[in-house]
Amino acid sequence: MSKTESKERTFSGLGVSPGIGLGVTHVRESGVVATPEYCILANQVENECERLMKAAKKSRRQISRLRAKARTLPEEVAEEMGLLLDAHYQMLKRSRLMNGAERRVREDRINAEAAIQKEISKISKSFASMGDSYISARIDDVREVANRLLRNLTEAPLKPASMMPKNTIVVCEELTPADAVQFDPEKVHGIATLLGGPEGHAAIMARALGIPAVMGAPDLLAGTKSGDNIIVDGGAGKVTVNPTAKTLEAYRRRRVELLEEKRRLARLRRQPAVTLDGAKVGLQANVELPVQMDLVRQTNAAGIGLLRSEFMFMNRDDFPGVEEQYIILRDMVERMAGNPVTIRTLDVGGEKIAPGLVREFGESVTSALGLRGIRLSFARPDIFENQIKAILRAGAHGPVRILLPMVSTVSEVRQARDILNRMAKRLKRRGVAIADPLPPLGAMIEVPGAALSSDALAQACDFFAIGSNDLTMYTLAIDRSDEQVAKLFNPLHPAVLRLIQFSAEAGLRARIPVSICGEMAGNPRYTALLLGLGLRELSMTASSIPKVKQRVRSMDLVAAEHRARVIMDQMDAGRIAMLLDDFNALA
Repeated sequence: MSKTESKERTFSGLGVSPGIGLGVTHVRESGVVATPEYCILANQVENECERLMKAAKKSRRQISRLRAKARTLPEEVAEEMGLLLDAHYQMLKRSRLMNGAERRVREDRINAEAAIQKEISKISKSFASMGDSYISARIDDVREVANRLLRNLTEAPLKPASMMPKNTIVVCEELTPADAVQFDPEKVHGIATLLGGPEGHAAIMARALGIPAVMGAPDLLAGTKSGDNIIVDGGAGKVTVNPTAKTLEAYRRRRVELLEEKRRLARLRRQPAVTLDGAKVGLQANVELPVQMDLVRQTNAAGIGLLRSEFMFMNRDDFPGVEEQYIILRDMVERMAGNPVTIRTLDVGGEKIAPGLVREFGESVTSALGLRGIRLSFARPDIFENQIKAILRAGAHGPVRILLPMVSTVSEVRQARDILNRMAKRLKRRGVAIADPLPPLGAMIEVPGAALSSDALAQACDFFAIGSNDLTMYTLAIDRSDEQVAKLFNPLHPAVLRLIQFSAEAGLRARIPVSICGEMAGNPRYTALLLGLGLRELSMTASSIPKVKQRVRSMDLVAAEHRARVIMDQMDAGRIAMLLDDFNALA
């Protein structure tokens, strides 16, 4: 770490990815977005104006979140930041910038991005000509608002991360999965953000990559700059800027302790995941990116319980073809050496953006209640069919399963199975090698409607995978990526547990496998409860497997089942947490 004379400062946030990162700050500015310029037809004008208005609406939502976060800052800072953000918010309404950009779209028939660029150029010249230094300086605020609009119009990720040096700690306003997917864990040793929560997809990505991360740290950006020495404690949710020698040495000792604990857990690699009374448990890995495959193999995972296929669609304007997807999936299947790989079909909702689909379907694709998962697959059957073909071909190289996201009705599963059978026949006619027999077809149980109709779904499915993250979000009506309500996200809520229990029992009655692949699965705190509810397959970030295996091997299943029955009789989440933690303390 570089030398510095600055005073040590500590910021508190939400620890979303454990571990300790030591390094040098890289403040990740959004920067100027490269924008296209083209003419539009007369019948495209209204659609283009609608794009502009939607980008402004999204920008206002982002600023509203920043305003809420600013209110947690010290009074003087909060007041100054609040005034600035209020001004930005107003510029995104019927301001000179917005009115001028819309007029250019209508009169000049140019795209929204080009209209904003031209209008900001005109405003800049106007401000500069006033001869007032204060007014001239305000053009930076207008440019910042314009850049936010352009980023939301183009769905542009942050600048490429490939040139980052080693020992980088990334500090930014907010991180998206499309940004995180660019990070190399060999170079990026930590992440700290102003916004975000522990159950958002960017946080999940950080955990998947094994990068320590703290999110939702209020005044972080005002308290650090590029080049500062910095420590990210993803377990405690602390960020220390310009640490003293004493602080730095304490964190180095702590990091050594964590590495030693990791080595101790690694000795369990060859040990079976079996309870004290002999019950076998399948511990599988969730995979976000191919780069994680080495870690999956190192932990001796029993398979991949959830392969999220979105990485093939992010940070690109087109869509991957059958051959491209097949090559990627085939390599991953072969690396699992006969262990099963469960591939979830495309689900780009929420924060996981595929720019081409956003341009086609608008904000519905990014909405938690919009055109997500299986709904999107049926809206773009060509993309779905290509995925199915690629999975079928990859299945010729090892066991695969197909998992359908956001299922809510039996008819969706039946329609997907019809497409699966049709694609298989088409490939066979061409003499292409595919999985034989056809891969099992399963449903994600992640919306309450699916959980409550799981008895019927079980008759149409070959397996279930309970997605506890989304199931909790939809049941409790909580945006898991919003740090303002992240603390209310509680998988121990009685309603959530009842839906998990109902789904698990429906699968058992139908004699189909049921796994759980949300963040609950990777937290040893919940292991006894999940096994007690009848689940025998847990899928998690690969780095979580050793700790969960240790918990499995230390518990008695009969005792866990008894405690689960007691817990399911409770009506209060606090009482449930106490009963669970007391049981875990006995281990």
